[in-house]
Amino acid sequence: MQDVTGRSVRVGTVHRPKSIEDVVAIVRAARIQREPLYPFSTGRNWGYGSGAPILEGGSIVDLSGMQSIRNADSINLAHPVAVVEPGVTQGKLHTTLQSQCPELTFNVTGAARETSVIGNALDRGVGYFGPRHDDLFGLEVVTGTGEVIKTGFRRLGDDTPLARTHPHGLGPMLDGLFLQGNFGIVTSACFRLSPKQPTEIALSLALRNDARLDEFIDALAAAKQCGLLTSVTHIGNRARTHSTLMAGVVGYLTRECGMLPDAAREEAQHAITLFAPGEWSALAAVTGTQSIVQAIVAELRRRMGHLVRLTVVTARRIDLGIAATHWLRKLRFPRCAAAVLSAIKPLHGLALGVPTDEPVRGLLWQFAADELQPTQLDQSPCGLLYICPAMPMDGRFVKSALRQFDAIASAHRMKLYITVNIETRTSLVVIMNLLFERNDQGQMANAHRCAGALHDEVHRLGLEVYRARSDSMSSVLKLNPEYWAHVRRLKLALDPDDIIAPGRYCPTH
Repeated sequence: MQDVTGRSVRVGTVHRPKSIEDVVAIVRAARIQREPLYPFSTGRNWGYGSGAPILEGGSIVDLSGMQSIRNADSINLAHPVAVVEPGVTQGKLHTTLQSQCPELTFNVTGAARETSVIGNALDRGVGYFGPRHDDLFGLEVVTGTGEVIKTGFRRLGDDTPLARTHPHGLGPMLDGLFLQGNFGIVTSACFRLSPKQPTEIALSLALRNDARLDEFIDALAAAKQCGLLTSVTHIGNRARTHSTLMAGVVGYLTRECGMLPDAAREEAQHAITLFAPGEWSALAAVTGTQSIVQAIVAELRRRMGHLVRLTVVTARRIDLGIAATHWLRKLRFPRCAAAVLSAIKPLHGLALGVPTDEPVRGLLWQFAADELQPTQLDQSPCGLLYICPAMPMDGRFVKSALRQFDAIASAHRMKLYITVNIETRTSLVVIMNLLFERNDQGQMANAHRCAGALHDEVHRLGLEVYRARSDSMSSVLKLNPEYWAHVRRLKLALDPDDIIAPGRYCPTH
């Protein structure tokens, strides 16, 4: 099989368990047969390894058939926790909450609706409300010996009062062993939900002067550290912003205005440049009571008004804007405004907890594969590589590092798509990706050379990626071999025959 990184791996047996009992049986049989197992949740960890095993011939444990939200009937505002299995996707959890308790939402990512909640959290994905691993606790795990461990107070039994409420348990917290770890197969976990707030808005912050990116990052960091901004602020470069909007804008122009594809593409470029002209723009969510939200917006204007154009975005404002400009769509400016607003609408929902397929549809559109479903990205011509370093919350450092990364990409004749996520109060993460035509061997080889050079620069700066691709782990392991030797010894305590994902730190996608 081949994933979107262009990596091809021969696959052995494909196991498709439907229950934890099936997983236990698979692991015990594999231990007897010395069969390496590579589990994944849905196999949609695009750009990092998808569902491909690390070693040739490795057998896959496809957990996507385990789709139960085990406590779906008892989720409510007093009990805002979902016990999810690996096959539970963002789309399924959102649909369940809309039906069962629409007053609750959850920490969504920009990945597609059909991506695994557990898989992304275990690989330390970042949602719009915060780091996803912070939402996870009370894991149920099958170890390499076929034993079942429940972490925290789930060990007391799933029906006990503390199982889904108190995340820490008594004694050492074992949860961290299974984040980006091949210590066992996670078959269910508690996932925190959040009550919706009476007022929910998104803030668009467009940097006025590209040269002041360092000041912009420092201002957002200060807002994060003092609690003004509690969500993750996503700062995208022009390439990221334009690529994210383009498919939606072209779709509106062809669907609603009857434009031919080439004319729609040309006008879409004009529309996006008109409404998003700068190199850097950010999106953040602000929620709470109306008075709290108004006070936060006013304070952010006071602090950052000289740096950015700050726009309050709500679903109602978008709908009103689309209605007004759509009526005048025969005129170019209103038509461009309606097209951009239509493209923004589903992306605005991400900041408020509504998953969408639009970013993945945008990737397919760029490679003229928009007839495919978002779940078919691995079958498309789209090649995708991620390089994602963690960085200190230091605007000058980040600005300098991004300049170096951009120079490396330019030297390889590649465009760098960048998002800077203000993730914690002390650090941020940079999500960089390269796109290439996967059917073109020359393009694919060049993209991998560029990714390798970017990874080398990450290490030269004294940094490390916070999520690693399958094909980049060799350089990660070489950097701190003593540390990884300790990790391996811990792993063998739970998996003495090294059955689960040998040769890799992260078994779940």
